[in-house]
Amino acid sequence: MKAAEKLDSHQIARYADKFSALGTEARLRIMQLLLSAHPEGLVVGEIQAELEIPASTLSHHLDKLKNEELVSVERESTFLRYTANTAALEEILRFLYAECCTRSKAFKRDEFMAVRR
Repeated sequence: MKAAEKLDSHQIARYADKFSALGTEARLRIMQLLLSAHPEGLVVGEIQAELEIPASTLSHHLDKLKNEELVSVERESTFLRYTANTAALEEILRFLYAECCTRSKAFKRDEFMAVRR
């Protein structure tokens, strides 16, 4: 997102939906777990065993994260493998920091936004 770029209400609503998808303890724990296993991800049984979430509840949470494109899923034989969508997470962080320090001018925005590898 560029400094001069202003988001319309539809775009803001899209980010709100992504934050809403992350807005439960279980989904945050799922995201942390998938990020810890990145880039390979985990199959559903591994997620369930690690987090001790009932299968139907886990399925609901994974569907919500998938619908908001925060996770990706691929079928491997009879298993579903989930991975964190790091590009989507980076986009959320860019959204949060897009206006950082623009009023106070404490930092140069482009330097602050640069991804350091």
